[in-house]
Amino acid sequence: MTDESIRNLEPKAASVDDAQTLTQDVSPNPSLKKSRAFYMSFLAIMVATFLSALDLTAVGTALPTIANSLNDTKGDYTWVGSAYALSSTAFILLSGSLADAFGRRPIMLISITFFAVGSALAGASRNMSMMIAARGIGGGGIVTLSEILTADLVPLAERGLYQGLVGFVWSFASAIGPPIGGALANEGHTWRWLFYLNLPLTGIAFMLVFLFLSVRHPEGTVQSKLARVDWIGNIIVVLGSGLTIIGLTWGGIRYSWVSVQVLAPLIIGLSLLVAFGVYEAKVPSYPAIPLDVIGNRTSLSGLLATAVHGITSILYFQACFGASPIRSAVDLFPVAFITAPFAFVAGAVVTVSKKYRPVNWIGWCFSIIGFGLLSTLREDSSTGKWVGYQVVGAMGIGILFAAPVFPTLSPLPNNRAASALALFSFARAFFQTWGITIASTILQNKLEKNLPAAFVAQFPAGFEIAYAAIPVIKTLEQPLKKEVQAAFAESMAVIWQVMIGVAGLGLLMSLLMAEVPMDTTVDQNYALKEREERADLEKR
Repeated sequence: MTDESIRNLEPKAASVDDAQTLTQDVSPNPSLKKSRAFYMSFLAIMVATFLSALDLTAVGTALPTIANSLNDTKGDYTWVGSAYALSSTAFILLSGSLADAFGRRPIMLISITFFAVGSALAGASRNMSMMIAARGIGGGGIVTLSEILTADLVPLAERGLYQGLVGFVWSFASAIGPPIGGALANEGHTWRWLFYLNLPLTGIAFMLVFLFLSVRHPEGTVQSKLARVDWIGNIIVVLGSGLTIIGLTWGGIRYSWVSVQVLAPLIIGLSLLVAFGVYEAKVPSYPAIPLDVIGNRTSLSGLLATAVHGITSILYFQACFGASPIRSAVDLFPVAFITAPFAFVAGAVVTVSKKYRPVNWIGWCFSIIGFGLLSTLREDSSTGKWVGYQVVGAMGIGILFAAPVFPTLSPLPNNRAASALALFSFARAFFQTWGITIASTILQNKLEKNLPAAFVAQFPAGFEIAYAAIPVIKTLEQPLKKEVQAAFAESMAVIWQVMIGVAGLGLLMSLLMAEVPMDTTVDQNYALKEREERADLEKR
């Protein structure tokens, strides 16, 4: 059976479940002129997306300053980023299931509220334990609901432009996050504003969603809606992904990779994720991941490409150039000015050409070339080289922020968008954790070999040298400073070399996808109410 036939036949196969709840309608006129409500709703989506991406990326540059301010003597600061990944990633699939059962608007509002509470607590933190507990609350729900709401508002065939805008916002926020974090990390306790600044943004996002996002939602009692959520499956995936992320965070830093503290959560976590897949295939009436989402090669290739892109979405410069937090973040401005526009361009090209395979292939080719060029950088490389090489890599990363969603959704009926997009967001977030872990492990191992022994001896066992060494480098005397910078550059080159292979795997995954015509309808069960009202007026 072809990928296109899956979309044509699946609504019939799914009609047994759908008849018990909601019927699938199609938009009577998807080209209907967009209203003010549409644009304000889409603005709400972009503000929420910007908020989540900015918070995710801005903290990394400020981590050494935050750790010092909170008197972290045990290396717990590595958990600040991991806590975000843990709390947001683990609940992505659940937020998709809840959005299907209760409607998009209430789940988005709840996610934004949780995010605001987490930001306030993080800004007010008095120790690392409080900071870690506050990180990531609501972030996964915002990311997932933003993707789902975009699918509810715009048919896939028209979505390239809007998907590109969402990708633009995400990648732009990801690129300017480090400079903002670096600027606020330069002095004293100003890093707290890194979290407090989220509060007005959450307020804007909440009001936009509350006032303008008037979308349809399932009818029925709370009890009937709760029955539509695959609670057992979601509990399994929350535990499985959470334990896996814990193992990845501890591995090679706090504990040895062969220690029981690392192997136990990794093995149990990955086993639970396998059990989740088996359970989803056989048991639930309303699975968190319907089989048709992964049952065709085009959707599967899009998801696999997304997972690989998550691994490759990394950039480090601060240590090997000996830069301050803000200077290292400024050094990443080429990423900000290239990644975001190319995410937008990728979506626009798909809309105009009605083809998504060439865009995906081009994105992977740029990524491979970019990583290859980055692997040649050294501590004394010219400004022209480190800027130019970033530009090539950023073009590929930007394209792949937007492009894989089209093959993921094209073979599927539009009433599967929420499940598919929840899995899409989960794959990207979960494998970003793997990417950070792979890069950190390579860097840690290579630094232990490449750094001068006298320099390594300054740091207690269990500290991640890559983070602990950064504030110290600027205080070193020559020639030790030069030797440390060279060690970082040589170690980073190995990361880029590994990423060449990973990006090559992504290109191979993208070759599996077929060019399936994109849907021209939206699922009216969750569309803007004004679309239905205006369509009725036109009929009259």
